[in-house]
Amino acid sequence: QHNNLTSMTTPAYIYPISIILPTYNERENLPIMIDLLHKTFKTRKVDGTVEIVVVDDSSPDNTLEVAQWLKESYADGLIEVNILSRKGKLGLGTAYIAGLKVAKGEKIIIMDADLSHHPKFIPQFLDTMERNGKDKVDIVCGTRYVNGGGVAGWDLRRKLTSRGANFLASFLLLSSPFGGTKISDLTGSFRLYERSMLEKVLPQVKCKGYAFQMEILVLAAKEGAKFAEVPITFVDRIYGESKLGANEIFMYLKGLLYLFFTT
Repeated sequence: QHNNLTSMTTPAYIYPISIILPTYNERENLPIMIDLLHKTFKTRKVDGTVEIVVVDDSSPDNTLEVAQWLKESYADGLIEVNILSRKGKLGLGTAYIAGLKVAKGEKIIIMDADLSHHPKFIPQFLDTMERNGKDKVDIVCGTRYVNGGGVAGWDLRRKLTSRGANFLASFLLLSSPFGGTKISDLTGSFRLYERSMLEKVLPQVKCKGYAFQMEILVLAAKEGAKFAEVPITFVDRIYGESKLGANEIFMYLKGLLYLFFTT
């Protein structure tokens, strides 16, 4: 239960960065994603090992076994793959929270495991968070909807659905009492967080599914968080099927209305 989460504080930060990768039927995509992350941090050095937390919801395609093989294959000190296996398909929002409760990184990256989010943007995320000096940024959001951002591989229907969902969220939430956050992509899920901000907001989260991403921003804005954006290109998955169905759209609209009436 979201509201039973009273703390996600770990005894100590062991890693500079933890990356949370929720998976469900991603056996083809996960090895490519882990390899891309390894290459990224080989070029963009950080002080210490980068933790990758794979949160698998009992994927019937044996994603878990692939993750275990990857854990053994990438034991060079550059990245470390840790696995959290859950019984049943429990949903995206709870997968993030479960991953965050076991992650031991000072900074947290949340991204999709299906290659829609390319790790090549991570260095820019980190640079954006680190270069602001006194104006410390708490959350860096990848955005498809500013100059330099975009989507690839979507048909017109998917583009209209995404644009419509984002417009609706911006219209309803950015005019609410919590104040304008100037975020152009409220429905995006490729983000870098300061762990301290997540620890403040996660115990308050109620939404599940795709609305989870919006609620974090709403709650963080209430806590006085500072935001920055980085343009990204979102690429449609090559392997596997999209998780976006009628139920996910319904849960998104339900969550959006909840946020509109409670913030």
